[in-house]
Amino acid sequence: MENSDGHIHVEAQGDAAAVRNVIAATFGLVGTLSAETTTGCGLRVPRARVSRHPERVTCLPCREHARDRHRRLADRIEVLAGPTADRTQVERAAAHHRDLARRFAAP
Repeated sequence: MENSDGHIHVEAQGDAAAVRNVIAATFGLVGTLSAETTTGCGLRVPRARVSRHPERVTCLPCREHARDRHRRLADRIEVLAGPTADRTQVERAAAHHRDLARRFAAP
C-alpha cells in the first residue's frame, strides 16, 4: 500500500464489488476481490478506505474524478441509447448520474 492518508476515496474504475455481486447473482460465480484498490486520485488503498457514496468521500481529487466520471456517463447514456430504448428509463438513468456528479461536486 502506498498511502495511509486517512481519507476516504473512490475506486478509479467504478465499483468492483458491485460488478462482483452481479456476476455472482447471474452466474453463481464468486470472484475474489483484492484487499487493495486503485483510487481516482491514483493511490492504492485498502478497499475499506473507498466508498461510492459522495457524502463519505473526503479525498478532493477522488471527488473530482467521480464527478467527471458520472457526468460523462450521463452524457453517454443519452447518446448511446438506441431509438427503441424507453426514453423515460434513459432520462431517469442520465438524471441519476447527473445527481451523483452534482453530489460529488458539493463540498
